Amino acid sequence: MFKGSCLCGDVTFEVDGPLRGKSSACHCTQCRKQSGHHWASANVASDGLHVTGEVTWYEASSVAKRGFCARCGSFLFWTAHDEDQISFSLGCIDGPTGIKLDRHIFTADKGDYYDISDGLPQS
Repeated sequence: MFKGSCLCGDVTFEVDGPLRGKSSACHCTQCRKQSGHHWASANVASDGLHVTGEVTWYEASSVAKRGFCARCGSFLFWTAHDEDQISFSLGCIDGPTGIKLDRHIFTADKGDYYDISDGLPQS
């Protein structure tokens, strides 16, 4: 189980289901603009995430929405409209995660101010 929170603590969450798929660092323009850099996340079934507090959802596109704390602005969640899973921010987990990144996605959109040199797969 993982426990996490936003910066101000108004939104807390617990992940108690098994992780799904691969953990990712997303370099798309939307993640860069919302997080200030790339966004690292892991996925869990929607019913494996338990949230306390009010999450504000931003309809980022016709296929997905992003969840954040309205008070401090922490970018917490991402979910596609047609999936039964949700991505949660690895940076918002309290304490060690034991999770290692598996891949980098949307690297064609990455910022020009950094290099990706960890040897993980890129797409």
